[in-house]
Amino acid sequence: MTRIALLQAQAEPLDIGANLAAVERAAAQAAEAGAELLLTPELFVTGYVPARIRAEVPAEAVRAAEEQLSGIAREHRISMVHSLPGPESPGGRGIAAVLTDQQGQSLLRHQKVQLFGPEEKSAFVPGAERPPVAEHLGRRIGLLICYEAEFPEMVRAAVAQGADLLLVPTALSGDRAVVEILLPARARESRAAIAYANHCGREEGLRFDGASVVLDADGSVLSRAGEQPDLLLAQVPAPAGPGPEGPWYLEDRRADLHRRWL
Repeated sequence: MTRIALLQAQAEPLDIGANLAAVERAAAQAAEAGAELLLTPELFVTGYVPARIRAEVPAEAVRAAEEQLSGIAREHRISMVHSLPGPESPGGRGIAAVLTDQQGQSLLRHQKVQLFGPEEKSAFVPGAERPPVAEHLGRRIGLLICYEAEFPEMVRAAVAQGADLLLVPTALSGDRAVVEILLPARARESRAAIAYANHCGREEGLRFDGASVVLDADGSVLSRAGEQPDLLLAQVPAPAGPGPEGPWYLEDRRADLHRRWL
């Protein structure tokens, strides 16, 4: 059993100090409640404002925020997933997610491959590496970011490396089908638990509906938030194989044949 917490909150656009303070409060509360890991939403520390991030957030501010996030994990002895603009590169800047351990050491780093919509695509560059996976807290943990969890190929790429728990920072606005239909299907077809942490409230014209969720590997809901700010707590059972009646999607798929069709 793995005890996790999800922060669902309204970020203050480009108020990095205020957003870091919200993460620290959540980390303290989660640790006090016995959680081993805190998952925060996509681009929460800057707020989800892609165009303004590109124009107004320097790389030095991102590096400083990441150092402070590592310090929060270390101070409260809790593993944490945070999402920030990626470091500058010759091609531009991506959207990153980072898993740190209880000492604040980075275990996994992922640059978002599947950017969503014209605003993200104009502000950021996509990654090209498969979702990373690492042994941590007795699990095989994989990282995805937001829109990526809607793609069977992205989830399967993590599960092919042994992932049994997928941690997904997100910024989902106005599409409940994702949490009600797509994510349960992704969990069940790949036999991987999914934790999905969203913003709530309004951030510069975008309304986020919350609905952060933790799903077991059979697609059933372990914990779900409403529309308001919340610290969602869940105990994720240890991974298990298929039951006597399946599902056997992983065992029965004919991957070579499917690849030929594509």
